[in-house]
Amino acid sequence: MASIRSLALVGAVGGAGTTRTAVECAAALARDGREVAVLDAAYATQGLGEFVRGRIDPDLTGLCLDPERSLDEGLYDLDASVEGRIALAPASAPFERLARASDDAAAQALADRVAEAVARFDHVLVDVPPIAANPSIAAVHAVDRVAIVAPDTEHGADGRRRQRDVLRDVDAPDGDPAVIAVAVPGSGDRTDGSGDDGNGSGGTDADATVPRGPVEFAAAPACLGTDAFAAGVVAATETLFETELDVEFGETGVIGRLSAGVDRVRGGR
Repeated sequence: MASIRSLALVGAVGGAGTTRTAVECAAALARDGREVAVLDAAYATQGLGEFVRGRIDPDLTGLCLDPERSLDEGLYDLDASVEGRIALAPASAPFERLARASDDAAAQALADRVAEAVARFDHVLVDVPPIAANPSIAAVHAVDRVAIVAPDTEHGADGRRRQRDVLRDVDAPDGDPAVIAVAVPGSGDRTDGSGDDGNGSGGTDADATVPRGPVEFAAAPACLGTDAFAAGVVAATETLFETELDVEFGETGVIGRLSAGVDRVRGGR
């Protein structure tokens, strides 16, 4: 089966960890030598820009408002020790430009930029906030697959159900979005990011789990090591993109155990 080329990560709620998850998944793919682009459709929070050093000019909103500009102008490589490439296209704009970038024409331009990135990169991720505006609607229509990112809490579960309803309302092409459970402190007193059923799958409703990692936002990507967090991110990325990553974890067996849990989830879909 061919792997997924483009994926929209949709936050179930504000602060779900969608931006961090997008960067970690991109790094997992890049560990395997793949070239990955991450586009920022979360115009209000503009979190992806925190991973870019120096001035962001142009940003993604500027590219969407000026289709004549090259995509290259708005790509900023993430400095990470990987074999491949992680190119970020962050949003970083004043309110006036954000408003203009949210109209129908600019939203369609965002979809065009996603298609442009897909033509040039092995994989593309789009960081999408809870769907409520034109850019997020355009984003979920421009990708191969949608995944809802939800904290492993009751609040996250409620948001996940709401976003499923919204995706149906906007007639998103992916009518069966995947679910990523993000482990948070206090979620059942778990320390390894395992789901409600304890098998590492984020509970029976989750397709993949991102284990609890470093608290510091700036620590991302933190999946470049050989610990359980890195293994969990790689396993989740393999599930979401329907691919296998050539990433070594020594003889600890961590990746094998986590992959086995993911395979059970795959078989249940």
